Amino acid sequence: MTKGIQALGRPTVAEIDLRCLQFNYRQLLKRVPKGVKLLGVVKADAYGHGAVPISLKLEDLGAEYLGVAIPEEGVELRKGGVKAPILVLGGIYGGELDTFIQFNLTPVIFRKDSLALLSKEAERRKKKVKVHLKVDTGMRRLGVPLSLWSSFLKEIKQYPKIEVEGILSHFSMTDEGEEGFTACQWRDFQDAVAMAKTSGISCKYVHMANSATLTAIPSYTGNLARPGIMLYGSYPSPAFRDLIPLKPVMTLKTKIHLLKPVPSGAKISYGGTFVTQRESFIATLPIGYADGYNRLLSNRGEVLIRGKRAPVVGVVCMDFVMVDVTGIPGVTVGDEAVLMGRQGKEEITVEEIAEKVHSISYEVLCSIGRRVPRIYKGR
Repeated sequence: MTKGIQALGRPTVAEIDLRCLQFNYRQLLKRVPKGVKLLGVVKADAYGHGAVPISLKLEDLGAEYLGVAIPEEGVELRKGGVKAPILVLGGIYGGELDTFIQFNLTPVIFRKDSLALLSKEAERRKKKVKVHLKVDTGMRRLGVPLSLWSSFLKEIKQYPKIEVEGILSHFSMTDEGEEGFTACQWRDFQDAVAMAKTSGISCKYVHMANSATLTAIPSYTGNLARPGIMLYGSYPSPAFRDLIPLKPVMTLKTKIHLLKPVPSGAKISYGGTFVTQRESFIATLPIGYADGYNRLLSNRGEVLIRGKRAPVVGVVCMDFVMVDVTGIPGVTVGDEAVLMGRQGKEEITVEEIAEKVHSISYEVLCSIGRRVPRIYKGR
């Protein structure tokens, strides 16, 4: 083997620290009223962190439920050994009824035709199926409109094989500071639950609170809260940073692949959008927009090398990024480069990256591609 070549292949990895996940979970649990359980939202591959390892850890920590967006995500968890109840938040599309029952997945219901289809499949299998009913209190995305809620509840009685285990809704403006709208949503949700009880539907779970709400207004949780982004150590908005301590779960890092001197006046990367103003040392990192490192970080992003910030220079390529390391003494090929996370006293947060690409931390985390291996610590 040639000296200096990596034995284990490309060094670009997303390091996932399950000890930080545990810390965040326990911090969130402290925020909710006594007796309230947590549903860990693990959709979108656990926000890019790896759904199966994250779910197994949350299960071990005592999560009451896990939440996914589509049944395929639930199937992945079951095949990975997850035994906890799994709620499919996106509902039923129609062709996956057998999957729900075969893999013991609980669908969220907000359409009458979904009820009928699921009931027919349950009758065929001679098996009762649990569901959670969703009412729309102001998000205007999914859920039964309040004006149709009463008639929707009457439909349930036609299907004896359907067991209503929960009722839920979704806050839409807690992280925007709209307390009046949030309070109105909570009142409407309570009215919807009361209507269900009057109709003879008494369920085990009542839930509406997401990460923002359970942190800012814990009294609005019902008896089950659904944290997502905060489990992974990020905040719905900067206003929440002072309310609860969290630890980022993911560190995105690689190593310098090539280091070269370039003269003053040299154009870097496609289009020559960066021109050196002095004799410089440019380091090439084996990560690019195909890995989820956003192209909008061209000439704007920074990475950490030897505990110092090095600016991204030139356009981010599909597979590579160039950074200027001229001001960092002793840099050499193979040095670690942290693109998101902490190195020494410096840290590049997911929120910092999100601001630079005019996005949100959710999207930044979910965009880290699958060709970046996830390495787990603290199992």
